[in-house]
Amino acid sequence: MELMLDPSHLAALAVIGIIAGFIDAIVGGGGLLSIPALLTMGIPPHLALGTNKLAACFGSITSSYTYYKQQLFVPAFWKTCAIATFIGAILGSGLVFLINSNWLEKLLPLLIISIAIYTLFSPKAMGSAHYVAPTKAPTNKRQATQGLILGGYDGFAGPGIGAFWTVSSISLHKLPLLESCALARIMTLISNITALIIFASLGQVNWILGLWMGVCMMAGSFIGARSAIRFGIPFIKPLFIISVVSIATHLAWSAWA
Repeated sequence: MELMLDPSHLAALAVIGIIAGFIDAIVGGGGLLSIPALLTMGIPPHLALGTNKLAACFGSITSSYTYYKQQLFVPAFWKTCAIATFIGAILGSGLVFLINSNWLEKLLPLLIISIAIYTLFSPKAMGSAHYVAPTKAPTNKRQATQGLILGGYDGFAGPGIGAFWTVSSISLHKLPLLESCALARIMTLISNITALIIFASLGQVNWILGLWMGVCMMAGSFIGARSAIRFGIPFIKPLFIISVVSIATHLAWSAWA
């Protein structure tokens, strides 16, 4: 597909990419900005999803590396989760091209707004002072279940995936908040790369726009990850709630309006 790359469009995508990368690195949800931006340029939905996956990979790599360098993620503990996420992403990406997604569009706002309510009123939704970094790998059953479901969802759709990973990791594994954010970023990197390969094999990626937006997301992700590590819960929790409420509102309007 040929697109006229107007400088004003590229400038807008750059700004949106930086903001989306910043949000994604902390709580997820950057796709709420980047996908509509691509759609407004006249890119068909599947091509927009594939292009966004390419851009998101850049941001995910940057934030994942930042969290890893701060020793907030131990790869050896999460092998089962990584494999399950990879398999789930393959299955989810395949389903995009096979089934009608109308039912998911109507259900998602309810699921995501429930996370916002839970986070707002549950004292342990963002972790507890008693939660400590794991000294051994969590059970394979929990890792596999979490990875398959969330990897599949990210491959299929993706809105709110960072929120799902963060809250479920705190609940399932009793991880501190920053360790949960780190796990979320690294597992979404796996599902993003997997989905990107599938979309690219089907010719559903605009490489020029994806690379341009991806570089901008890298900058935003670096700033976002460093901010989360520096400021912790007082910074992350309100941003988390604002992000998930915004995602739910956007999805509800799109599905029910």
